[in-house]
Amino acid sequence: MSFVLELHNEPLPMSAPFRIAGHVFDAMPATVVTLRDGEHVGRGEAAGVYYNNDHPETMIATLEALRPRIEAGIDRDALRTLLPAGGARNALDCALWELESQRSGLPVWAVAGLEGVRPLLTTFTVGADTPEVMAEGAAAYWQARALKLKLTGEPDLDSARIRAVRARCPAPWLGVDANQGYDTKTLPALLPVLVEANVSLLEQPCRRGCEDDLDGIARVVPIAADESILDLAELEARHHRFDVVNIKLDKCGGLTEGLMMARRARELGKQVMVGNMCGTSLAAAPAFVLGQFCDVVDLDGPIFLVRDRTPSVRYEDGYIHCDGEVWGAKAVA
Repeated sequence: MSFVLELHNEPLPMSAPFRIAGHVFDAMPATVVTLRDGEHVGRGEAAGVYYNNDHPETMIATLEALRPRIEAGIDRDALRTLLPAGGARNALDCALWELESQRSGLPVWAVAGLEGVRPLLTTFTVGADTPEVMAEGAAAYWQARALKLKLTGEPDLDSARIRAVRARCPAPWLGVDANQGYDTKTLPALLPVLVEANVSLLEQPCRRGCEDDLDGIARVVPIAADESILDLAELEARHHRFDVVNIKLDKCGGLTEGLMMARRARELGKQVMVGNMCGTSLAAAPAFVLGQFCDVVDLDGPIFLVRDRTPSVRYEDGYIHCDGEVWGAKAVA
């Protein structure tokens, strides 16, 4: 069946600047793909992978170059061979999932083989700042049962940040994300503080491509791969150095590969995490389906934007809720 392909980019400004190791974001632009078959509509949103120079402008150009092939008709299996992992494939893959859901009249989770979905306990992320500001920011998430702190690779300052947040918020599950900020010389100094503050996860401490830096590091807390494992092939090659795999649809190229990665990670004895590159509820909804397979969920992206889509995902009592009104068979195009 042929399609009509529609493409556009959206700026998606953030309500406040957000800092991680090496970057400050004031917006998270995204590419939106819409597929129409005459009666049904499928949509997908992707921000791309900034550290791979995978940006909305390049995603639009990639998809425009393939417009004749896409509009002639394509399925999710063919898409995995047509495009590499990344934002362009993610947006198109998610549009195909919603289109299939619309055609079948089944919610996306049912198309994915699930018997149902449940609300997911999600982390709420605190951007890197002074210890005092981060402690205040963590406390402002009054409903949070799980927090994630952004670190910058400065052991003394990061230690102060962790201690300040834990002192202010003694109860929630706590994870930290270094976004490649550490190396073999600096990371050991941070480890005792992780134990002291009852931190449950250390995400991406070392640079992508330097995974062997972790070989001599004491596993005082589980270590998660984010930038180090993008897709299924990298999972196979690098899983042995990590305890947890953070799957993001923009990295792996869509819900189709994300589900494959989650199943394979389980087979390899790894815990599974779902994350996001910010984005609106249109990006969070397919990740919510993937989150049904995950041990750790980090799907707070929409809360950082100036405005979200309507209808949207909901955050209640530390959980993310998502129904078919947002994306899928019941969604309004």
